[in-house]
Amino acid sequence: MEGLQGKVIVFAGAGGIATSAARFMGESGATVVIGDISMESAERAKQAATDAGGDGVALHTDIANEADAVRLMDTAISRFGRIDGLFNVAANIAPDQVAQDTNAVDIDLSAWQRSIDINLTGYLLTLRHAIPHMQAGGGGSIVNTMSGAVYAGMEDKVAYSVTKAGIGALTRHVARKYGKERIRANGVAPGLVLTQQTMANLPHSFQEQILQVTPSHRHGNSDDIGSTVAFLMSDLSEWITGQTYCIDGGTTMRT
Repeated sequence: MEGLQGKVIVFAGAGGIATSAARFMGESGATVVIGDISMESAERAKQAATDAGGDGVALHTDIANEADAVRLMDTAISRFGRIDGLFNVAANIAPDQVAQDTNAVDIDLSAWQRSIDINLTGYLLTLRHAIPHMQAGGGGSIVNTMSGAVYAGMEDKVAYSVTKAGIGALTRHVARKYGKERIRANGVAPGLVLTQQTMANLPHSFQEQILQVTPSHRHGNSDDIGSTVAFLMSDLSEWITGQTYCIDGGTTMRT
């Protein structure tokens, strides 16, 4: 993909979508700095970029911890001298945490707070410490990961849905506030994407139910999202900001 050569992209989070995005960016000559609470996941995404011809580094990062967010950005600057992009993709989706994310009446407030800490405050912290480096470097691109759950009106997963919706407002704030400084911010809102984690955690019967109400003939895969993220990080998307891309096989059909 054009417009990524030489760029340094920080990933706040790893996993299947991040691994795909890192591969696309590596193929296009970008460098990735990937932080995740799982070093195994971070290393896997970094390796995808380097195997494809790019460069990168992985480190343990809990984005809900401000010191970790600072260290992630400082690593990019100390190793590679700049930050051209930030991909926020971390989420509070560990199986035990998902099980506690019930509804407005029953959810334990500690589970609610943990989702806020990771899904919302964590994104604020990475933005807070990446944007000044982008300003100093003359601009950059930010991609925040939302979810189709924002628009679906789910019966459960109240904390996940609410925090992901908040990311939309955060994205538009950044686009409006920093656009004149050549900093762009967009969101991706995936539908059901069959990563290894979702396939392990979601029963096949549930996957089939979702497919029945999806206009597309198939579920999504990591490359569907990763390619869009790479495009939004590239100079090809220079006039796109403040937008949310619903990548969900036509489930939401938003305008």
